[in-house]
Amino acid sequence: MLHNHGSRKAPISSVKSITLLAILSALAVAGRIALSFIANVQPVTTFVILMTLLMGFRYGVLLAGMVMILSNLILGFGIWTLPQIIAYCAIVVVTSIFIRPVFSKLPLVVMALYAGFTGLLYGFINSLGQIPLYGATYFLTYYLAGIPYDIMHAIGNFVFYLVLAPLLLPLLHKLINQHFDKS
Repeated sequence: MLHNHGSRKAPISSVKSITLLAILSALAVAGRIALSFIANVQPVTTFVILMTLLMGFRYGVLLAGMVMILSNLILGFGIWTLPQIIAYCAIVVVTSIFIRPVFSKLPLVVMALYAGFTGLLYGFINSLGQIPLYGATYFLTYYLAGIPYDIMHAIGNFVFYLVLAPLLLPLLHKLINQHFDKS
């Protein structure tokens, strides 16, 4: 199905790479804003996972940072933005190291479960990022209070991955392969 491109990397400055980043960023930002009335249910994590799987670590980090900054300019930018970016970067790291090398062997439902897990991971890391604000003594209280929202994020990620991955992966993979074949 999908193959790791190994050392063949599209430069971040290539028009096709920038275009792909821009399109996925726009889709993720639009999805996050459109669904902002449902707490923690948005397609950002799925787009970050897909970009990381297809293009690697640096593209996943760029997408995560761009989406959080752009969407937070509309939804509310504050001290929570940096922990959000760090949490998404952690998802990119985990996806790059543990999932990307074996991705082609994983069934869709396993990947959807992984996407669900990343909602819980995101919540935990985001909560850790609030320690400077609330202090370490309140971390557990803060984290436990957020678990219902993390569960919503996990369920949303599971559903978004099940719906979006089968539609977007073949299309994005074809785009990327065309790029590498012409380089």
